[in-house]
Amino acid sequence: MNPIIELQELVGLFPEKDGSPLYLAAEHVAKEATPEPYHRLLVHEHHMTVSMEAYHDCTVDVEVVDSRFEEGLYLRKILLRKSGTDSVVQFGIVRFNFEFVTAAVKSEILAEKTPLGRVLIQHNVFRHIDLGAIIRFTAGPGLCRYLPIQENHVTYGRMATIFCNGAPAVDLLEISAPLK
Repeated sequence: MNPIIELQELVGLFPEKDGSPLYLAAEHVAKEATPEPYHRLLVHEHHMTVSMEAYHDCTVDVEVVDSRFEEGLYLRKILLRKSGTDSVVQFGIVRFNFEFVTAAVKSEILAEKTPLGRVLIQHNVFRHIDLGAIIRFTAGPGLCRYLPIQENHVTYGRMATIFCNGAPAVDLLEISAPLK
């Protein structure tokens, strides 16, 4: 499937209430062409929770901006912040099929207190992360509400699928705050 169509599908799960676009432009970028430091941060098959913590040299907390169930799937729009601060390091959209995890994992994710990656790691869920695409974003008014970025400025993100216990359970859009 076309990564930009998949991106539009995920973003469409949480349209901005005022109708403004999240981004003004989105371009699929080859993994090899992803510039540093975004390449180091995004081009891998690990949880972004772990990558953000390593890059920023601190733990991160999750803020769930919006969430709901739709057609049996748990959907949420999130921010990751440096622990104990207002500093946002990542915006994300998650679509999770709980069919492939235990009730304890589901319960902790629904509590909306712990980043998804940390929950899966702490519960030792057998998982594999399939990096789908790297995307170059030109920020729109929507993204400016969530990240420390100005409209028309560029940042990078990724789309990925987490396989839990051998099944594709989670679709992710993860957009980094601008890096220096």
